[in-house]
Amino acid sequence: MKTTPYHHGALREALLSAAETILRRDGLQALTLRATAREAGVSHAAPAYHFGDLTGLLTELAVSGMQRLTAEMRDIKASPDRRVWDAARAYVRFARANPAIFQLMFQSDRLDVTRPSFEEARRGAFLQLARTRGIDSPHPSLDDLGHITGGWSLAHGFAMLLLNGRVSILLAAAPPGTTVDDLFEAMLASAEKGLLHPPEPA
Repeated sequence: MKTTPYHHGALREALLSAAETILRRDGLQALTLRATAREAGVSHAAPAYHFGDLTGLLTELAVSGMQRLTAEMRDIKASPDRRVWDAARAYVRFARANPAIFQLMFQSDRLDVTRPSFEEARRGAFLQLARTRGIDSPHPSLDDLGHITGGWSLAHGFAMLLLNGRVSILLAAAPPGTTVDDLFEAMLASAEKGLLHPPEPA
């Protein structure tokens, strides 16, 4: 096999890019260390050198996804033209554009959640998520956490319904021409009006 020379740091990034290509194209079951090396055009020993084992590779791939999602939410927070729920829109947009890596980010059974890079990326994502909800403290109160959880659950729940094909049931019952974006905006409008609450007891 012809191998391609890389600078040490560039090789790591090339391996992550190759792994993500396989994940997108062929699915998680096809992603192995050897397949990653082959996709990147490097020695089969290179992924093990950089990531240890397949769990290490998957974890760093999830870290990359969390960092990119965090950056998108940070850009939304910094935008002077941001609207209410723009962070939720960015969250769902990322999930739709990166379904395989998004789902990998939440598959704890395939990841080393004790890996320092994963803990750091997860903490960074949480803090940025909190900031999008107007909370900029490393030690939020219980009320603050309830506020953060509500916003996250709204966006994450819709993203997972969409990726798992469940939104199609709702679209089938919707007025003709209704799109996924229309449905998501209707949900956000309901949340904004305070309509997402339990019904009154009969």
